[in-house]
Amino acid sequence: SINFAKHLKAGQEHVLAFSFAIQEINMNENLLPNITLVPKIYENGFQAVKASESILSLLFVESRCPFNYRKGKDQNIMGIIGDLPSQNTIQIANILNAYKIPQVGIWLSYGTFDLALSDKQQFPSFFWMTPNENLQYAGIIQILKYFGWNWIDLPKFIQSDICISLIQFIPRLTDYDPSTLRKNNMTNIARTLWYSKTNVKVVYGDIQSLEGLRVILEWCEISNRLPMERVWLISALWDVTSVFESHKFTPLSFNGSLSFALHTNRVSGFQEFLEHLNPYHSKLYLLPTFWRSSFICSLPIYNVYAPGKGSCTGKENLGSLPGTVFEMEMSGQSYSIYNAVYALAHGLHAMYSSRARPKTTGNGEKWNLLKVKPWQLHLFLKNLQFNNSAGEEIAFNENGNLVAAYDIINLITFPNRSFQKVQVGCIKLQSSQKEDLTINTTAIVWNRKFTQIPPSATCVESCHPGYRKLIKEGKQVCCYDCVECSQGNSNQCERCPQEQYPNEKHHQCIPKIITYLAYKEVLGEVLTGFAVSFAVITIVVMGTFIFYQNTPIVKANNWDITCTLLFSLLLCFLCSFLFLGCPGTVTCLLRQAVFGVVFSIAVSCVLAKTLTVVLAFMATKPGNRMRWWVGKRFSISVIVLCSLIQTSICAVWLTISAPFPELDMNSQMDEILVKCNEGSEIMFYVVLGYMWLLALISFMVAFFARKLPDTFNEAKLITFSMLVFCSVWVSFVPTYLSTKGKSMVAVEVFCILASSGGLLGCIFLPKCYIIMLRPELNTREQLVRKKTSTISRAA
Repeated sequence: SINFAKHLKAGQEHVLAFSFAIQEINMNENLLPNITLVPKIYENGFQAVKASESILSLLFVESRCPFNYRKGKDQNIMGIIGDLPSQNTIQIANILNAYKIPQVGIWLSYGTFDLALSDKQQFPSFFWMTPNENLQYAGIIQILKYFGWNWIDLPKFIQSDICISLIQFIPRLTDYDPSTLRKNNMTNIARTLWYSKTNVKVVYGDIQSLEGLRVILEWCEISNRLPMERVWLISALWDVTSVFESHKFTPLSFNGSLSFALHTNRVSGFQEFLEHLNPYHSKLYLLPTFWRSSFICSLPIYNVYAPGKGSCTGKENLGSLPGTVFEMEMSGQSYSIYNAVYALAHGLHAMYSSRARPKTTGNGEKWNLLKVKPWQLHLFLKNLQFNNSAGEEIAFNENGNLVAAYDIINLITFPNRSFQKVQVGCIKLQSSQKEDLTINTTAIVWNRKFTQIPPSATCVESCHPGYRKLIKEGKQVCCYDCVECSQGNSNQCERCPQEQYPNEKHHQCIPKIITYLAYKEVLGEVLTGFAVSFAVITIVVMGTFIFYQNTPIVKANNWDITCTLLFSLLLCFLCSFLFLGCPGTVTCLLRQAVFGVVFSIAVSCVLAKTLTVVLAFMATKPGNRMRWWVGKRFSISVIVLCSLIQTSICAVWLTISAPFPELDMNSQMDEILVKCNEGSEIMFYVVLGYMWLLALISFMVAFFARKLPDTFNEAKLITFSMLVFCSVWVSFVPTYLSTKGKSMVAVEVFCILASSGGLLGCIFLPKCYIIMLRPELNTREQLVRKKTSTISRAA
């Protein structure tokens, strides 16, 4: 048997959902076959004392045993479902926990989520069929922030991060309160709420605790004909449409309100079940009383009479009742009850079907459900997971709570006092324990009072961009003045979006211009012109050396090194184009790596030239073994080794932290700079540092070799070229760091062109001058004469 503790006002709907689930399970051949579930229904009337009587009666009296004794064999209580008021739930749970009765295995609650019952050591068999109320609190705050409502009234509930203009606690009303006391209390509260002009009122409480608020709104709307039209944001436990008499429903006040509701879904067959109900054929608990109050007729067979009214025919249809009296769809609480019954049934079925159970008892008796201890059901229910008839998955998490959500309902009322509930959103808990709110604002119908959509609920309007908030003395932080921003306190002002910047008056945001070092702008055209010119000059020099390769001045140079140096200088000029135009993924990935490698090759060639000159002079001395080092292999080895080191550095850079394009929105106030993020600035300066090291070694070797005989000597030209090269790149770092935006790119391109041009001009232009303009000096006799003269001076 399953105990069901019902709520007084919406009890019949809950009983019907409960009975429908029991009927479905008993008719299902695949779920608990050959087992019949028998319901027992108890009424508590909101009273914790009566709830305690019911649970004690179930445990002891009905089994015809005195209190604290159990010997009944005719029934086996496998689970309890209830209760709606939280105080009742706690009271029953305490009784079960105090007695430690093993026969009571599972307690599933569809009422208020109370943290006191979440202690699994104290209440190990307690399962919630409703989501944690913390999710509802987070949803209220998110809705207020979503619509920008920060100036609200709280008739029952207080929450941080929102400015509260009024907190009003509604006293509980009972039928035993004197009418004068009720009138005085409610009149004062009604006056306070009425004169509060805040548009949004958050309401927290259940149907019993907020009966006083319903009376106030009924008095305002019916007696005074002045509905309190506001945006009511209502918690899940109060259904404003659930009233005994339709004339007590206040449609004008609650039109357009938003409320949280326990998640529900359409259950197939439930409406047909309701439409075929007949009080003469059904023995459902409270059905005759409900039938009499709903259809205003008498049922003599049950001793239920409506004064002055005839007998009920039994053909009355629940679907004809107003929604304020009865709704044909399952409410969130009824849906939770429906799922709770099925959860118990599936848990029992899993236990019944378990292979671990013995087929027979020790006495040879067949296994039956009466022999099972209810606490054994706990493990099966804890690991339960199934799909209900609505197609939704039902499962409990590790804390014994149903994985559920809250629906957000928009109440739309009509002049004939009918209404429609429209789901406009939901809030659920994600796997990351973060609340996920979804809301469809276009589906919301607001109260006709509001001309601004959505309605405004702020102490003051938000400050425009260019103005800052000035808190009024003695007022809440949501009430402030807006004063114009100044440069000194811009941190307190409303900032423009990152892609915009403020105008001169700081009252308007202007879109920023996307910029980069483009070919078509003046600076880009100048750098492009220099790069193309130097590249053409390099090609001309290469052609000149190829055409005059048999002349003495060309032969006096190492031909392989000369060709390699000229080709690497050509690549240096061309790599500057990687820095021009809009940066992309490929250009950002290649620009610094290509620049570092080709420059290292060029400087390595210069170093190889210098070392060749030194070794060649030393090899002329008798008995010197340096002649073994002079040759192509040595030069090629120097170039390959030095270039390979730089290539390895760049490969590591691209592997661990490759450059990538990004938008720089902060360097320039009115521009969005498209630039390359170097990924690792350390690796960038390592590449530059290695290149500087090669240049410094080349400069030092050339400087000490500058006085060697001129026939073998390019050291003077190399010394000057390295001096230019080092000067350019030493000045690069402070200049690069002191500039912003596309000027940084221009500085690097300029240094590339200047240093490459210095190498080209200092090393090759003097030779081209002799080849093209002074051919009489490009003879063997001139070189021999010059050599002899130099040796004589040295002697």
